[in-house]
Amino acid sequence: MSIRQRHIAHLYLHGSLNEEQYGHVIELVSGVTPHVQELPPDAVQLDLTSALRYFDLSPYDVVQLTMMRLKAHYGIDGSAGLAGNRMLAAMAADASAPGETTWVPAERATEWLRPRPVTALPGIGRATATTLGRYGLHSIGQVADLSPATLQRLLGATTARLLAERARGHDPRPVSPSEPADRLTADLVLERDCLDPAEQHRSVLGLADRIGQLLRGRRRVAGRVTLTVRYADRSSSTRARTLPEATGHSPALAAAALGLLASLGLQRARVRAFTLRADLLRPAADACHQLSLDPADTRARAAEAAADRARRRFGPDAVRPAATARLPRNSSGEWISWPRAG
Repeated sequence: MSIRQRHIAHLYLHGSLNEEQYGHVIELVSGVTPHVQELPPDAVQLDLTSALRYFDLSPYDVVQLTMMRLKAHYGIDGSAGLAGNRMLAAMAADASAPGETTWVPAERATEWLRPRPVTALPGIGRATATTLGRYGLHSIGQVADLSPATLQRLLGATTARLLAERARGHDPRPVSPSEPADRLTADLVLERDCLDPAEQHRSVLGLADRIGQLLRGRRRVAGRVTLTVRYADRSSSTRARTLPEATGHSPALAAAALGLLASLGLQRARVRAFTLRADLLRPAADACHQLSLDPADTRARAAEAAADRARRRFGPDAVRPAATARLPRNSSGEWISWPRAG
């Protein structure tokens, strides 16, 4: 029995899409194939294998049809990669110029993959690349030719096994349609690539505050937060943390989110967008809260409740954390300090 060859498309969506616009994209591509995996805020993967017979088109032509529909209906431009698995499709999309599609047929996958730098493999961080570089391993082909035992001595068993599979172009992961999940997401696409750690800190803090407002408005609490950072080169990093106790308290969510940001060690990374997700949700009435003898915690929760009432009455921007405020700049681009009393 022959195994049907898979055709996976990875689409990058250019421009600053908000959550509603991204939802429109998912609705449109779901009309092409039901096998859609969301990669917010600006990417999506499609398994086109079962859609080819319906459209009676080549995989490349189905991708072009999808991109034309996005442009015609929503004015969204993009670039795409097309290959036999999710990893190769994402790498092909990274190699595509805006408006173009890179197709890596199965018979050319090894030839296309081998000369590329090892850093092009998804999930290969700076530390792993540095270790490989010390031993003269700079291309994917060099890593693929290395014996498993040697690679294991350099990187450890788990990392070596994963890297060896990826260097040979193997990725068995299916495109998993997103099921209706009990989760809340807030995202921020920055106006320009951000290298400023203070600005990155402020952005994540603002997202945590927004998630907290959504949770309290729906009388829910979250048991886990996940932070995704997308960079200027369209790569991304994701970190998740399970909370000590399920909460909708913004300072607790902010502490977890900022801890995830710090764990990434971004330093001078050029950040394009942040996405913060809260999941493992449940009704606030079912949650337990560890009582504290610190009166500051009680005051903070009372102030938060008062701020929520003000927002309901005067709008969502009526009250915001002072730390998320951005100071104005003068004509020279310098920060202008707020005047001090006295």
